[in-house]
Amino acid sequence: MKVLKNKWFILALLLAAVGLFAAFGLTRKEKPQYFTSKVERGDVRDVVEATGTINAVITVQVGSQVSGTIQKLFVDFNSRVKQGQVIAQIDPALFQGSLLQAKADLENAKANLASSKANLEKSKATAVQAKADYDRNIGLAKEGVVSQQALDLAKANSDSAVAQVSASDAQVTQAAAQVQQKEAAVSVAQTNLNYTTIRSPIDGTVVARNVDVGQTVAASLQAPTVFTIAQDLTKMQVYVSTDESDVGNIRPGQSATFKVDAFPKETFTGHVSQVRLNATTVQNVVTYTTVVDFDNPELKLFPGMTAYVTLPVATADNVLKIPNGAMRYRPDMSADELRALFARYNVDAPGGSRSAAPAPAASASRAAGARNAPGGAAPAREPRSDSAIVWKLLGDGTLQPLKLKTGITDHTYTAIAQVLQGGDLKEGDDLVTGAQTAKANSSRNPMAPGRPPGR
Repeated sequence: MKVLKNKWFILALLLAAVGLFAAFGLTRKEKPQYFTSKVERGDVRDVVEATGTINAVITVQVGSQVSGTIQKLFVDFNSRVKQGQVIAQIDPALFQGSLLQAKADLENAKANLASSKANLEKSKATAVQAKADYDRNIGLAKEGVVSQQALDLAKANSDSAVAQVSASDAQVTQAAAQVQQKEAAVSVAQTNLNYTTIRSPIDGTVVARNVDVGQTVAASLQAPTVFTIAQDLTKMQVYVSTDESDVGNIRPGQSATFKVDAFPKETFTGHVSQVRLNATTVQNVVTYTTVVDFDNPELKLFPGMTAYVTLPVATADNVLKIPNGAMRYRPDMSADELRALFARYNVDAPGGSRSAAPAPAASASRAAGARNAPGGAAPAREPRSDSAIVWKLLGDGTLQPLKLKTGITDHTYTAIAQVLQGGDLKEGDDLVTGAQTAKANSSRNPMAPGRPPGR
């Protein structure tokens, strides 16, 4: 009986110990484990990165002014051509027939003109004769030799002859106009015949051939493209689509580097020649075309290749720089704890400011707004702020907030222009980029690549 009582006593002690341990474990707050990065001193280079397409400086689409069947092709893809060189021939038979017909019509019009001129001379002679008869009849009528009726008839014949001269002269004018019309028709027929021979308008390289021998081209509505010729492939351009937030930092004459997939280990250089004012808007994102000129002496790069362009716009040398992940970190504390911590170090609480990382609720709200935007359009982006709050890990494991004035960024590190509030910051200090506990991880991945604040 005594042994049974001892067993129940020991079991009660065990249950009490388990209960106390569970209560202590549930109420104890887990101390977070922080992920940190050190403040460094070095150079920060702000660059604009974008993609573009390689193009020849001048590209001409050679078309056909007339319709017909392709009879011969004298060049092919990659052929080098000279200005005025024959590159294709359309069957000229129909146009030769049209030219012969136009020339025949011209000769006929010339013959009509000669006939009209002869009739004019005949009418003039008849008019002279009729005038002479009338003049004689006037004298005879005065002497009473001829009657008044004969005099009137002579006058009528004279007037009729004069009118006939005018009609013949008009016929000559009409025949001359017909000759000019037929000459124009001959010129048009000759021009159309000449258009059956397609010549290169520039010196260059054929980059596209769109027809084959025997194919019919129809030029009734618009000129069909037969060849595409690039003028000089040793000097080319990259058309870069740059965001509207970056064009303010780009100036003509700036150097640029780019890479292409065909030569992943090579870096090509060029310079900005133009930022075109024509904007392109796709889902509320506005871009402008920046033109980068470069030399291609070895003809390595081809038109149409995708280029990954880097445009350096600013440099900060030998400055304190911090990882961008530190500017996005937000401690997992209550609002009261955060206010107390800010007050302890005389740091203005960010509130709704964009200088600190957004609260999860705000991030979710903006994400929902982006998803619910009409047509899936991206919401307008907020401008980048020039200040941020970071959290320095002290030796005793506590956090110290610092409000910083930021400089340029290379999208991984950001230069520090000034410490505004909270204390000092020096090279080697640990800044928190993420945290986790045994129960939950921080919402931020400490290994995620950094991005500048406000972007």
